[in-house]
Amino acid sequence: MTSIAGLGPFLAYLAVAFALVGAYLVVYLQATGHRELALIRANNRAAALALGGSLVGYTLPLAVSIHNAQSIVDCAIWGLVALVVQVAIYLAVRALLPDLSRRIEAGEMAGAIFLAAASLAGGILDAAAMTY
Repeated sequence: MTSIAGLGPFLAYLAVAFALVGAYLVVYLQATGHRELALIRANNRAAALALGGSLVGYTLPLAVSIHNAQSIVDCAIWGLVALVVQVAIYLAVRALLPDLSRRIEAGEMAGAIFLAAASLAGGILDAAAMTY
């Protein structure tokens, strides 16, 4: 029975992680100038790649925050920091490519690839910075 002794904390951290991912998606989907989910439902690969890259870019530092957290509250705080970083990355890419939303809506892959790459790179750096 000792093999599942950590089940309670595991479930608590997992629940917080899922809640943070949900919060991230709500905030990120509101921050963008296009409707990713509708575009993805319409088989827009550019929207799927951009959102997918952003989601992975967010969950990388979230995983590190779970690993390094001293408490659930600590984990949640660093998860929120990661959320802010990812939204800032999106806004920075949009500043570089002002027509990003139009390009993604049109299914153009170049902007989506750049956004996904920036999101992943930012997430990797964010995760590394959390290892202090």
